[in-house]
Amino acid sequence: MEPDEEGEWVWVRPPTEADSEFWGNGDNEDDKPSRPLKLVFTEPAKHWTDAAPIGNGRFGAMVWGNVPNETLQLNHDTLWTGVPGDYTNPDAPSVLSKVRKLVDDGQYAEATTAAFGLSDHPPEAYQPLGNINLEFDDSHLNYTSYVRELDLSTATVKIKYNLGDVEFTREHFSSNPHQVVVTKISSTKTASISFIVYLDSKLHHHSVANSANRIIMEGNCPRKRRPPKVELSKNSDGIQFAAVLDVQIAGNNAVVQVVEDRKLKIEGADWAVLLLAASSSFEGPFINPTDSKRDPTSESLNTVNSIQNLSFSQLLAYHLDDYLNLFHRVALQLSNGSDSLIHINHNTACDVNLYARRKLKSLKHDCLNGDVLVSTAERVNSFKLDEDPSLVELLFHYGRYLLISSSRPGTQVSNLQGIWNKDLEPPWDAAPHFNINLQMNYWPSLSCNLSECQQPLFDYIASLAVNGAKTAKVNYEASGWVAHQVSDVWAKTSPDEGDPVWAVWPMGGAWLCTHLWDHYTFSLDKEFLENTAYPLLEGCAAFLLDWLIKGPDPYLETNPSTSPEHKFVAPDGKTASVSYSSTMDISIIREVFNAIISSAEVLSKSDAELVKRIKTVLPKLPPTRISRDGSIMEWAKDFEDPEVHHRHVSHLFGLFPGHTITVEKTPDLCKAAANTLYKRGDIGPGWSTTWKMALWSHLRDSSHAYLLIKQLINLVDPDHEADYEGGLYSNLFTAHPPFQIDANFGFSAAIAEMLVQSTLEDLYLLPALPRDKWPRGFVRGLKARGGVTVNISWKEGKLHGARLWSKTQSSLRRLHYNGKVAAISLSYGKIYIFNQHLKCLKTTSIIEGVSL
Repeated sequence: MEPDEEGEWVWVRPPTEADSEFWGNGDNEDDKPSRPLKLVFTEPAKHWTDAAPIGNGRFGAMVWGNVPNETLQLNHDTLWTGVPGDYTNPDAPSVLSKVRKLVDDGQYAEATTAAFGLSDHPPEAYQPLGNINLEFDDSHLNYTSYVRELDLSTATVKIKYNLGDVEFTREHFSSNPHQVVVTKISSTKTASISFIVYLDSKLHHHSVANSANRIIMEGNCPRKRRPPKVELSKNSDGIQFAAVLDVQIAGNNAVVQVVEDRKLKIEGADWAVLLLAASSSFEGPFINPTDSKRDPTSESLNTVNSIQNLSFSQLLAYHLDDYLNLFHRVALQLSNGSDSLIHINHNTACDVNLYARRKLKSLKHDCLNGDVLVSTAERVNSFKLDEDPSLVELLFHYGRYLLISSSRPGTQVSNLQGIWNKDLEPPWDAAPHFNINLQMNYWPSLSCNLSECQQPLFDYIASLAVNGAKTAKVNYEASGWVAHQVSDVWAKTSPDEGDPVWAVWPMGGAWLCTHLWDHYTFSLDKEFLENTAYPLLEGCAAFLLDWLIKGPDPYLETNPSTSPEHKFVAPDGKTASVSYSSTMDISIIREVFNAIISSAEVLSKSDAELVKRIKTVLPKLPPTRISRDGSIMEWAKDFEDPEVHHRHVSHLFGLFPGHTITVEKTPDLCKAAANTLYKRGDIGPGWSTTWKMALWSHLRDSSHAYLLIKQLINLVDPDHEADYEGGLYSNLFTAHPPFQIDANFGFSAAIAEMLVQSTLEDLYLLPALPRDKWPRGFVRGLKARGGVTVNISWKEGKLHGARLWSKTQSSLRRLHYNGKVAAISLSYGKIYIFNQHLKCLKTTSIIEGVSL
């Protein structure tokens, strides 16, 4: 690597859908200056949830920012315990018959007990890769002017501090183009960079440093899901991994020495750049690691060798080009309507009235009086008082940042913790859960203009379909394919271990399949529908047709059936979880069947035998029912609910993310859905809170949706997290608690639903805008069904104007706002400009050189 003498680069890019230039500048004449999208920390991390996450989809790091002893905790998305498994149970059919008979006889508690026989083994567990450890001398204990920032606009973490009059800077990012984590350490004084660096891991590993300024760490994940307890050589049949750290330095008298055979000691450098590459022997869910032909060490060395001639600035430029193409597609600005400066109490000597002015700065955000920083944690703490809309903007974009950082084409799916995990036994194994969590991870991918980030989900569904066909055939003597409530990197499709209340739920794959049709409705990509979506939907529907059986009433039923993780009191007074035809079961099945019928119409397959069967079966599905108390019935019978404030709202699937309950077409069910949400209450884990935000948005109740924003923005103390329901950690990770990433994604999606809702033919503008909270603002770059990109501005709580654009011939037919409806027809390649009355004022062409 050549000495990095380019200086500061100014990044220039063509306009994107987030930029007013893209749309012609016409309706945003009163835009405020862009507010910095930065997470600010005024001290080093004390807990893992204080650290700043970076990632490139596959390779992640948590930057703690400690000064004398820094840690970058590392993850690689393919590091899991285990090997490919057998996800079948030959005894399941006989157990299934017994359970069904007990359900038919109304013996629900006994059926629940018998259903334990349908459960299988738990999923494997996601593993941490290791750590980059940096040790500086004791002079770094006396630092001042510390600030650590995660800049969402560049996907970089920067740490600055002073030792006397010398300023030290550390910069970190995870590069997708080059598949490395990059760190630069520099200062304002020559020859002042000295430190020791080494790698370690909680997994079995061996690390060695060499004279080529490199450290190579090799290790393996355990074959079984428990902490490793034997030597590497005796436990080498799990996934193998390697990490290579390359150190580049500058300075006339700078030196690098090997210390203790596994560490590198850098002395007297002007700057140092660290490049870390990692790889594993994972070749896919169907190949045993012992049969893998991959060489993780060679792959990691090749990665580092391939970028030896690139400077830090060049690596950063490639990183920005890649990242900004995704992140800068959407812009959001919310205003509380007050031009006065925001008053908040931070209990500091800082003049709090300078806080609003500081938000417009681009670098350190220092208070002018006393150089006091306002951390993001303090902003979260003050939200209940100031309701700062820029914090909502930050949290919205943070979800988009995390999705870009944890899910890219070719990677594994974003798991329960994205790609970030410090534990050998993480909570709930950090495994993808299919009864809300994995689906919520991908809710913002379409509406928030990140459709490429959804590709790992489709690859994963394809793997599930392979294993799921075996599970369906052996366990249920059914065709097609099935997946249950939880899985892992090996595409486990059998039920989880343990209680049927969560384990016996064969609807996980079906729910995932609704994302396939949704992707088509947003993109209108017929090739995707035909080659990817429809074959997977066909297999899913084939299983569902076999799973439905004749019940005692005129309708078909699912038996056994549960409502995820929720129990009921049976008529005999016993608590149970297994019955028949839960509302969520039927809602998901109806959604999949409708998707098949609609897909068949697009692909001219309506005469296919499967489609004919579905059209015959669809009217025989039980309707969504309303219970005696006016809420949506959760089960086929109006059972007593022993936990009315339960975290799941599964029976409202048809309202969101489903499409069978709408304000326009089913007002009675919408009223019952509102009663259900009131009954459930607002308190719950982070993911429950954001799901309820989206549900209230689809009921067009902006006040209640906003109330849940305030519910979520609540600072969690990691030392007492068990005392909280939901909330945010200081790094804005969302809490169950403990940390689960789903609510970060759910929040972004719910904000999008407050501003834009759509079907293939109808587009609703500002359907749940909290007009009194955000009376002015704009959003640019959100996506709607029908292949449309949306730009909306509003003033005094009312629509000011809208601009629509589509790459293809859009299917949209009607534009809606506040009860008004306008017929529209959108041709591809043109921008359509509408006023507050939904009148199309004119059309314009996309400017030349625009980034699409």
